Amino acid sequence: MNMKGRLVSVIGGAGFLGRYVVQDLVRSGARVRVGVRDTEDAHFLKTLGEVGQVNCVYTNVCDINSVRNAIDGADSVINLAGIIAKSGKNTFQNVHVDGAKNIAAAAKAEGVKNLIHVSSISANPQSKSEYARTKFAGEQAVLEEFPDATILRPALLIGPEDQFMNTFAKMARYIPLLPVVGCPVVPKIKMVAGASSQWRIPMLEFCSMGGANFQPIYVGDVAAAIIKSLDNKQAKGKIFELTGPVTYSFKRLLQLMLEQTGRNCLIVPAPIPLALTQAFFMEFIPGSIVSRDQVWLLVEGNVKSGEHQTIEDLGITPKGIESVLPTYLRCYRPTKNQRIREA
Repeated sequence: MNMKGRLVSVIGGAGFLGRYVVQDLVRSGARVRVGVRDTEDAHFLKTLGEVGQVNCVYTNVCDINSVRNAIDGADSVINLAGIIAKSGKNTFQNVHVDGAKNIAAAAKAEGVKNLIHVSSISANPQSKSEYARTKFAGEQAVLEEFPDATILRPALLIGPEDQFMNTFAKMARYIPLLPVVGCPVVPKIKMVAGASSQWRIPMLEFCSMGGANFQPIYVGDVAAAIIKSLDNKQAKGKIFELTGPVTYSFKRLLQLMLEQTGRNCLIVPAPIPLALTQAFFMEFIPGSIVSRDQVWLLVEGNVKSGEHQTIEDLGITPKGIESVLPTYLRCYRPTKNQRIREA
């Protein structure tokens, strides 16, 4: 898509997904204004484009005046603002609902042509997770203010800066056990063939259910979907569920991570009561992203509902994450196994 000279405002563009979106916009020739709470932390985005092509401005989504300043004169607005854990005044309600409403209202008032609102595939008004409930409420608030907005619901994002694979890969360096949240403790008895006889012997299989299911997607594919949504008249006012091509259990995702990092950890069940108790104490650690709300998200899983359009409807064929994982998980291997070439 050629967007040469056009101004696109990206709210919350300094995060994991934001850097890929800004990079794609720069390649398309657009001028990019990035609205962030900390402009100094976002300065690295300026190096993605030519001098002056990327500009960072202070934006607090709860302050309608700063939002209007961020989108003033913009042709299109992309809202990536979101949090994974509450911190001080940054609550799920403030950011996901009130902030989203402010952006949509300001976009309408400023005469913006296109509004892309990035939500989550977890969005669900019935969820036990406040994150998921407010993501859904945010979508409704956006559509009330800007009915032609395009809503994108990405699944679990996978890429070099992700918080899922990287978090568990770091854990695998120091602890021998990795938890599958939501799995029952009682193991399944499985009969397997003996090594030197025809008799089958019983073996205990933990996490046989594998936990919740996920359809993780490469972050670059989501960024491409966002760009494809701009100027797409068929996408206006619609919801798209962005998922990868393969469904994995929680357990299988951990196994993939261990295969790529060369670590030997025992994957064990973490029943909900235990996981909630541990998360309660983790919430007291400053900067911790582990919370009871996150536990419910992991238990509920991360798959498309089938009720909305998909990333394929935007003309994108998502790549499998197994082709992406080796590009950034190699650094977690034991030092002796971090060679570029395999023997």
